[in-house]
Amino acid sequence: MKKTRLLHADLSRLIATLGHGDMVLVTDAGMPAPHDSPAQIIDLALTPGVPTLAATIDVLLDEMQVESHIVATETLERLDPWFTGLSLDAIGARRVVSHEELKALSRRARAVVRTGECTPYANLMLVAGVTF
Repeated sequence: MKKTRLLHADLSRLIATLGHGDMVLVTDAGMPAPHDSPAQIIDLALTPGVPTLAATIDVLLDEMQVESHIVATETLERLDPWFTGLSLDAIGARRVVSHEELKALSRRARAVVRTGECTPYANLMLVAGVTF
Protein backbone atom coordinates (compact mmCIF):
# COMPACT_ATOMS: atom_id res chain seq x y z
CA MET A 1 0.00 0.00 0.00
CA LYS A 2 1.32 3.47 -0.90
CA LYS A 3 2.43 5.80 1.88
CA THR A 4 1.95 9.03 -0.07
CA ARG A 5 -1.47 10.57 -0.64
CA LEU A 6 -1.76 10.04 -4.41
CA LEU A 7 -4.06 7.04 -4.85
CA HIS A 8 -4.89 7.28 -8.55
CA ALA A 9 -2.94 4.47 -10.22
CA ASP A 10 -2.62 6.10 -13.66
CA LEU A 11 -1.36 9.39 -12.17
CA SER A 12 1.06 7.58 -9.89
CA ARG A 13 2.40 5.52 -12.82
CA LEU A 14 2.72 8.64 -14.99
CA ILE A 15 4.75 10.52 -12.38
CA ALA A 16 6.99 7.52 -11.76
CA THR A 17 7.88 7.42 -15.47
CA LEU A 18 8.42 11.15 -16.13
CA GLY A 19 11.80 12.29 -17.33
CA HIS A 20 13.45 15.71 -17.17
CA GLY A 21 11.51 18.15 -19.35
CA ASP A 22 8.42 15.98 -19.77
CA MET A 23 5.22 18.01 -19.65
CA VAL A 24 1.90 17.32 -17.94
CA LEU A 25 -1.06 19.56 -18.75
CA VAL A 26 -3.66 19.86 -15.98
CA THR A 27 -6.89 21.17 -17.48
CA ASP A 28 -10.39 22.36 -16.81
CA ALA A 29 -13.32 20.26 -17.96
CA GLY A 30 -13.62 22.10 -21.27
CA MET A 31 -10.07 21.91 -22.63
CA PRO A 32 -9.99 19.80 -25.80
CA ALA A 33 -7.78 16.74 -25.44
CA PRO A 34 -5.21 16.23 -28.21
CA HIS A 35 -6.51 12.95 -29.62
CA ASP A 36 -4.01 13.19 -32.50
CA SER A 37 -0.97 12.90 -30.23
CA PRO A 38 0.62 10.21 -28.06
CA ALA A 39 -0.32 12.12 -24.89
CA GLN A 40 -1.99 9.95 -22.29
CA ILE A 41 -5.38 11.33 -21.28
CA ILE A 42 -6.26 10.89 -17.61
CA ASP A 43 -9.83 12.01 -17.01
CA LEU A 44 -10.56 12.72 -13.34
CA ALA A 45 -13.72 14.80 -13.88
CA LEU A 46 -16.71 13.53 -11.88
CA THR A 47 -19.08 16.48 -11.72
CA PRO A 48 -18.66 20.22 -12.27
CA GLY A 49 -16.04 21.33 -9.77
CA VAL A 50 -14.93 17.85 -8.69
CA PRO A 51 -12.03 17.53 -8.48
CA THR A 52 -10.87 21.11 -8.60
CA LEU A 53 -7.83 22.08 -10.60
CA ALA A 54 -6.13 23.50 -7.50
CA ALA A 55 -6.62 20.29 -5.49
CA THR A 56 -5.31 18.20 -8.37
CA ILE A 57 -2.22 20.38 -8.78
CA ASP A 58 -1.64 20.33 -5.02
CA VAL A 59 -1.52 16.52 -5.03
CA LEU A 60 0.67 16.41 -8.14
CA LEU A 61 3.15 18.83 -6.58
CA ASP A 62 3.52 16.50 -3.59
CA GLU A 63 4.57 13.70 -5.93
CA MET A 64 6.23 15.39 -8.91
CA GLN A 65 9.48 17.33 -9.16
CA VAL A 66 8.54 20.44 -11.16
CA GLU A 67 11.15 22.78 -12.62
CA SER A 68 8.81 25.19 -14.40
CA HIS A 69 5.25 25.80 -15.53
CA ILE A 70 3.54 27.20 -18.59
CA VAL A 71 0.40 29.29 -18.30
CA ALA A 72 -1.77 31.15 -20.82
CA THR A 73 -1.96 34.92 -20.95
CA GLU A 74 -5.73 34.60 -20.67
CA THR A 75 -5.31 32.74 -17.36
CA LEU A 76 -3.12 35.50 -15.94
CA GLU A 77 -5.55 38.19 -17.07
CA ARG A 78 -8.39 36.53 -15.13
CA LEU A 79 -6.48 35.86 -11.88
CA ASP A 80 -9.11 33.38 -10.69
CA PRO A 81 -8.91 32.02 -7.12
CA TRP A 82 -7.72 28.55 -8.27
CA PHE A 83 -4.60 30.23 -9.70
CA THR A 84 -3.91 32.89 -7.09
CA GLY A 85 -4.21 30.25 -4.35
CA LEU A 86 -1.34 28.15 -5.76
CA SER A 87 2.07 28.24 -4.17
CA LEU A 88 3.84 29.56 -7.26
CA ASP A 89 7.29 29.07 -5.72
CA ALA A 90 6.65 25.32 -5.75
CA ILE A 91 6.07 25.26 -9.49
CA GLY A 92 9.28 26.91 -10.68
CA ALA A 93 9.92 29.42 -13.40
CA ARG A 94 6.98 30.63 -15.46
CA ARG A 95 6.60 30.75 -19.23
CA VAL A 96 3.60 32.65 -20.59
CA VAL A 97 1.99 31.72 -23.92
CA SER A 98 -1.40 32.32 -25.54
CA HIS A 99 -4.23 29.89 -24.90
CA GLU A 100 -3.92 28.69 -28.50
CA GLU A 101 -0.18 28.05 -28.00
CA LEU A 102 -0.94 26.09 -24.82
CA LYS A 103 -3.39 23.91 -26.76
CA ALA A 104 -0.71 23.32 -29.41
CA LEU A 105 1.85 22.45 -26.69
CA SER A 106 -0.57 19.87 -25.30
CA ARG A 107 0.28 17.69 -28.31
CA ARG A 108 3.85 17.43 -26.96
CA ALA A 109 2.76 16.64 -23.38
CA ARG A 110 3.24 13.18 -21.90
CA ALA A 111 -0.23 13.46 -20.42
CA VAL A 112 -3.32 15.62 -20.18
CA VAL A 113 -5.06 15.45 -16.79
CA ARG A 114 -8.69 16.62 -17.04
CA THR A 115 -10.33 17.87 -13.84
CA GLY A 116 -13.89 18.90 -13.04
CA GLU A 117 -12.86 22.58 -12.94
CA CYS A 118 -15.43 24.74 -14.76
CA THR A 119 -13.51 28.01 -14.87
CA PRO A 120 -12.51 29.41 -18.28
CA TYR A 121 -8.77 29.16 -19.07
CA ALA A 122 -8.09 27.05 -15.96
CA ASN A 123 -5.15 25.12 -17.42
CA LEU A 124 -1.56 24.75 -16.28
CA MET A 125 1.34 22.88 -17.87
CA LEU A 126 3.82 21.39 -15.40
CA VAL A 127 7.34 20.68 -16.66
CA ALA A 128 9.19 17.89 -14.85
CA GLY A 129 12.52 18.55 -13.22
CA VAL A 130 15.02 16.22 -11.61
CA THR A 131 15.61 15.48 -7.94
CA PHE A 132 19.40 15.52 -8.17
